[in-house]
Amino acid sequence: MMVGGYPRFQYGGYWFSLVDPWPEYWSDNWYDNDDVYIDYSGDGYYLYNRRYPRDRIAISVYVN
Repeated sequence: MMVGGYPRFQYGGYWFSLVDPWPEYWSDNWYDNDDVYIDYSGDGYYLYNRRYPRDRIAISVYVN
């Protein structure tokens, strides 16, 4: 779902919005097929893709 021009999804009662763009070399349907997870790392929450373990995407977390 797009909200305010940013991709956003809901899981477990939380809303997550991508702050950083995902790399161009990720497949066009990574969000449907790749194994991703969210983790807190030092200064915030990030989305990680197990297929590309060195990449991380900054995200915002909302309770709603």
